[in-house]
Amino acid sequence: MAKHLSKKDIEAIINIILGWKDDKLSWDRICTSSAKVIGKIPTRQSLSANKAIKEAFKTRKAAIKQKGNKLPKPSNLNIATERIARLQNENEILKKKNAELLEKFVVWQYNAYKHGVKERELNEPLPRIDRERTE
Repeated sequence: MAKHLSKKDIEAIINIILGWKDDKLSWDRICTSSAKVIGKIPTRQSLSANKAIKEAFKTRKAAIKQKGNKLPKPSNLNIATERIARLQNENEILKKKNAELLEKFVVWQYNAYKHGVKERELNEPLPRIDRERTE
């Protein structure tokens, strides 16, 4: 049903996935949960076609498999509040750093285009280091 998801819809769906509390995570459950937030039921195909949503799904699914859904419980609310504040600050710093790197990437992309550098040249693997080791 939902072929095109807006940026706002994608962010909302990613937040649903990252905040998933149940031990069973599936595309169908995400579609159903997303309907409450975005106002329409997206298809599994439209969700899995989006790289950011797919990556969030894989990450959350791996976390559930690895340690279950057990969240570390702080000993009191003050510690929990401090931890939440610290993590929110860290998250903001990482968002700013990511934005800076994306901006730098756009500059590099333009300069590569301007100087005629081809995408395949940019994607070439790094040269192997010859350390002249004897066997």
